[in-house]
Amino acid sequence: MSSTPKATLEEMLKHLGFEATVEESDAEHAKLLNIQCEDTGRLIGRQGSTLADLQYITNRIAFQRDPSAPKVIVDAGNYRGEAREALAIKAREAAAKARRLGDVVEMGPLNSSDRFVVHNTLKEEPDITTESIEIEGTTDKVILVRAKK
Repeated sequence: MSSTPKATLEEMLKHLGFEATVEESDAEHAKLLNIQCEDTGRLIGRQGSTLADLQYITNRIAFQRDPSAPKVIVDAGNYRGEAREALAIKAREAAAKARRLGDVVEMGPLNSSDRFVVHNTLKEEPDITTESIEIEGTTDKVILVRAKK
């Protein structure tokens, strides 16, 4: 396998039968590897699952080579950016609903990066609190959004 995360990802994509280019850029505390190809839908997978798998494997290989390597975020066609923005909009809508109803609004289940987006989106809202809680009997977590009293 190749020595950089970008080269590793390009090699994996080639072995998987994708004709793709990978653009590398800096993101907050990570390297962003954005895949450009004609069939981004297959690369993204259902709800981003294939992207998540590619990201996991790329990071595992990078950390095996260099334990101090920065985290790698794998994206295709700006799917992750658009999904993050859509989730931030849903978080703001949940906050508005919590204010309007004066009750708890549940979001989820969400993975850790999605929960981070929700908490981060609503942290500046002075009248809203967010809390991640585990769903009983599972490893899934939801976020409770409530208006402060």
